[in-house]
Amino acid sequence: MQFDQSSKIAFLGMGLMGNRMTTRLLNAGFQVSVWNRTATACESLIQQGATLVNLDRIADYDLILSCLADDHAVEHVFTQIENGIRADQVIVDFSSLSVEKTQELARRTQAKEAIWIDSPVSGGTNGAEDGTLVVFAGGDATTIQALTPIYQVLSQRVTRMGETGTGQATKICNQLIVAANSTLIAEAVALADLAGVDTTLLAPALAGGFADSKPFQILAPRMATHTFKPVQWKVQTLAKDLNNALQLATALKLDIPVAEKALSQLNAHQQLGHAEADLSTVIQQVQK
Repeated sequence: MQFDQSSKIAFLGMGLMGNRMTTRLLNAGFQVSVWNRTATACESLIQQGATLVNLDRIADYDLILSCLADDHAVEHVFTQIENGIRADQVIVDFSSLSVEKTQELARRTQAKEAIWIDSPVSGGTNGAEDGTLVVFAGGDATTIQALTPIYQVLSQRVTRMGETGTGQATKICNQLIVAANSTLIAEAVALADLAGVDTTLLAPALAGGFADSKPFQILAPRMATHTFKPVQWKVQTLAKDLNNALQLATALKLDIPVAEKALSQLNAHQQLGHAEADLSTVIQQVQK
């Protein structure tokens, strides 16, 4: 098994991440065909040299990549291609899913004598654009190694976390920290503002200290100035990931009260019409 520029790739899901990841693959000389539920999202990539995927002919592709919104979206697309999957195909899922759904889809893929690799990523839209994502991979070690030419274009680091589902479990832990941290960052910025602090100075002042992090350096300046566009992290995406964390914790009989509180804050923000808004808008929920 080997993947290179001669491999035929189908990439399903041209959202904020998938679009940028596909652009990098095209620029690196890979043959990529694209699909999105809303076909207009593929137009710019067609202009860059991509072709359109025909889901009825999914067996034509050596490698199927996907980056979709959630369990429901991946299930919907997988059901459309399931009958067409052929032996020895590899499906690499960059979506952030529940462990339960990932393991189910992997079993259904294995029934077709194909291979499922869960490969959720961290790094946001900037990482997708710059090829500096980090990948948490779960599944067959030999297949993950064979995917190196693909991963090298998209990421700075790939870590195999274990068997199928462990990549998603790792991403869930990553998102738990990011999402819960984001609500705390909003509270810190709001508190500093009321105390008379020039909040535009928070990020540089705390840089390198114990409170520093990438989310802090991204979110604190945007929260301080109420600069909410362009959208980098959607509120609904982080809420979905936190919900997956709570589901996994429940299944494993672990109490995670901080995550529960963070999810309640994000859900309240969504209910006010901010589901599609950037995560930095959570400051509005705190300052209301």
